Amino acid sequence: MLKKRDVHESHVLFDLMTHPEVFPFVRQKAHSYEEFVFVTKQTIEAEERGELISRTITDEWGNPIGTINLYDIEDQCGFLGTWLGKPFHGKGYNAPAKEAFFHELFFELDMEAVFMRIRKTNTRSRKAAEKLPYAILANETRSAVYSRINEQEEVFDLFEVSKDLFTFYMLRQQSEAAEEQALEA
Repeated sequence: MLKKRDVHESHVLFDLMTHPEVFPFVRQKAHSYEEFVFVTKQTIEAEERGELISRTITDEWGNPIGTINLYDIEDQCGFLGTWLGKPFHGKGYNAPAKEAFFHELFFELDMEAVFMRIRKTNTRSRKAAEKLPYAILANETRSAVYSRINEQEEVFDLFEVSKDLFTFYMLRQQSEAAEEQALEA
């Protein structure tokens, strides 16, 4: 489902990223294949320096279908950036990719919170965030961060996934799975 970024996936990812329903919502835009390769190399180097975390989202067969990233890391918190290619919208890849990424961030890399800055006009991303049982609307609870991302004008909603809420969610999932197994036995 997730793997470290690799320049060899650039052709597939560039083709998926440039779709008109995807491109406007991609943070690291590239207008040519060569520029995308350059940005991918920069991303890999930035991760090696600890500035961001970036993974390729894959389908069941290991084919690249999008990316998921943590940007602007500061005080064990960062901003999520995710995109999936248009053919993979609505196919159930978003939530499992986020869950796998959050698991890595919180339990392997010791992050404390992940913020999602979502344009108020991006209904697809907002609905996806609202479906996550461990994400909360944080416009009021993180008012300083909310003000910072809307410094020029009020364009974004702020969602937060905290390590505590995600851990609680994972424990509940494990408990429900154990209960289900006990009932089957």
